[in-house]
Order: sequence, then C-alpha cells, then structure tokens
Amino acid sequence: MQSVVVYGRLFTRALVSGLNSEIKTPSHGKTPRDVRLVTGASGFSKNYNPAQINKKWSYGDDACFIAGHKLADVIGVADGVGGWREYGIDPSLFSQTLMRTCERLIQEGHFQPQYPVDILINSYKEVKQTKAQLIGSTTACLVSLHREDKTLYTANLGDSGFLVVRDDQVVHRSEEQQHYFNTPFQLAIAPPSQQGLVLSDRPEAAQSTSFCVQEGDIILVATDGLFDNLGEDAILDHIKSNLKNRNPESIQRTANTLAHLAHQLAFDADYISPFAMSARDNGIQIKGGKPDDVTVVLASVSYDIDDPFT
Repeated sequence: MQSVVVYGRLFTRALVSGLNSEIKTPSHGKTPRDVRLVTGASGFSKNYNPAQINKKWSYGDDACFIAGHKLADVIGVADGVGGWREYGIDPSLFSQTLMRTCERLIQEGHFQPQYPVDILINSYKEVKQTKAQLIGSTTACLVSLHREDKTLYTANLGDSGFLVVRDDQVVHRSEEQQHYFNTPFQLAIAPPSQQGLVLSDRPEAAQSTSFCVQEGDIILVATDGLFDNLGEDAILDHIKSNLKNRNPESIQRTANTLAHLAHQLAFDADYISPFAMSARDNGIQIKGGKPDDVTVVLASVSYDIDDPFT
C-alpha cells in the first residue's frame, strides 16, 4: 500500500471507480523487420461499481497509457497516493495528468526511445509548471520498445513494475523501490505550506534497464494492486493458461481475467497474499489480500503484420 508521508503520518491509498478495458494496437510505418507491441489494458478500482462510467485508462487512483510512434511503442502506468483525499484533493488527477503528459510527448515525438526516464523527467517538469498547479503524489513505470533495435528500455519509480515473459519464464523484471515497508519511491507536488515535509523523490531516481526482446515475448506492466495480490508464479500460471495465442483479442481477454483475479483476491480475508507475506517479513502479522486499485497492461512483441520480410 503506497503512502504519502506528511508530518510523520502515513496515509493509505484511497478508492474510486471501476473497470475499463481496451485493446490498442499502434499504427506505424512499414520498416522491414521492425517489431511492435500488440496490447490490451484492463483494471479495477478498489471500489468497483459496474454501473459507474470511468475515464479512459483510469482505474480509481491508477492511470495508464499506450502510445505508438514510428520509433517506439511505449506503455506507462502510475498509481496515485490516496492519502491526499484527506486534504480534500483528488489523488487520481496527479497520476492521470502525468500519464497524459507522457503520452502527448511521445505522440509529438519529443522523446528518445532509449531514455524513458527522460519522458518521466520532462512530463513531471511540465506538470509542475502548469498554471493550475496540481497537488499529489504517484509512482510511475514506463517501458519503451525501440522498434528497430528490438530492445525494451524501462524506467520504474516505486512499487509499480513490469515483467518480461519468454517460454513461460520471467526473463527480466523491475525491482521494487521502497523507502521502507509500504512506502515506495514517488513523485510529488506539495502545497507551499508543506514544501519539504512531503515525501518526494526525483524522477532521475527511477531504475533504468534495457533488455533485448524476441518475437512472442510477453510484457506485463502493472501497478502494485496486481503484484501485491498475485505472486510471480501465479501470474505466470495465469498467462500460460489463458493466453492461447498472440492476437489482440486473446491478449485483451488475458489482461481482463488477470486484473479480475487480482481484484477478487484483494478482498479474500483468508488469502495469504504477497503483501501479507511482505508485512510478516517486516514484523506485521496480517493475512488476506490487499484491497487496492488494479491496473494491468499486457503486450506481445510481434513483427509488423504488413512487414514483407516476416
């Protein structure tokens, strides 16, 4: 559970709205042997209400984006800190605005595929400089597939993250960044009266990695609502059982069922979740899932279907 630290107090993530899912396959030019991502996004708010209409790619205080450019396909997720609601501030606005800014910079070509951390740096800087300044905190994870050199470049700040799956095994993954238990690294904008008192990390602190991908690799990008309720083995088993092929419909269905399973387990009081096991490692004796917003973006690495060389 992510926290914002103000005057020594911890504030937990809050709840908001429900499920929203979408298939997106970016459209690109026909560079021979270039790769692309075929993606599906899904999620649940902690307070899921099937009758409620939600913003595109927003699940409670979580937000995400999928952006296509001739140079790269980029995925991002962010998890807003719910504790700001106690100050009358909507925590979802910060994560949503950060993700929308990242998406726009990519679509406008103001980025280099090899440096997703720069997308995060420039987006955070822009959000801080808006006239109607936002207040809030969020984690963030960006992955950028360079289409020509077939390399995945990543930047992760906090406890959202990613997995790369090949032949039913995790071959590359992010590492969680925590100051201490349940308090991840996070970007923040505080009101003037609390400058210096709110936990805030620099975007440059994000862990950056690179990894050469192959056709058929599966890339999973998600917020902690997934990873705190499903361990790596459970995620692998679910993908193996549900992802029958690499077409957009199968990828979307698997993203949907993975998010739904995490949401269900989050409210199982008898389940020994990864979050509960981590709490016990830190001397906190609890059991059950961790109720939280869940965001899942699932992608498959594929050669362009119009590529005459594949």
